[in-house]
Amino acid sequence: QVQLVESGGTWVQAGGSLRLSCAASGRTFSMYTGAWFRQAPGKEREFVAASSWSDGSTYYAGSVQGRFTISRDNTKNTMYLQMNSLKPEDTAVYYCAAEFRFGSPFTIANMTPGKFGYWGQGTQVTVSS
Repeated sequence: QVQLVESGGTWVQAGGSLRLSCAASGRTFSMYTGAWFRQAPGKEREFVAASSWSDGSTYYAGSVQGRFTISRDNTKNTMYLQMNSLKPEDTAVYYCAAEFRFGSPFTIANMTPGKFGYWGQGTQVTVSS
């Protein structure tokens, strides 16, 4: 098992940047595919970005492609989400998620909350216009 704790969420003006962190403890995080999801009030939880455990490949939702960057430091058991050019519509609670040896192809159809078994508690990001 792995335990996940997010940090870094805060208030920021539109156009600004934030870096979220996800600290993992327990089992070796390098064997987990990590992902970020977000959930805005009244909306379903949606996929943001993922980082493969096997080859380090990454995958992004279209709405954040080119603005957000997911990365990980397995020596520190930590995953990051660098968010640039933030927009008010990025306002949400951001969740870190992980799945042991995630074996599905990185497609939007496979990036659903049900595919990930481990979750953090979430961190609030608020972007004001």
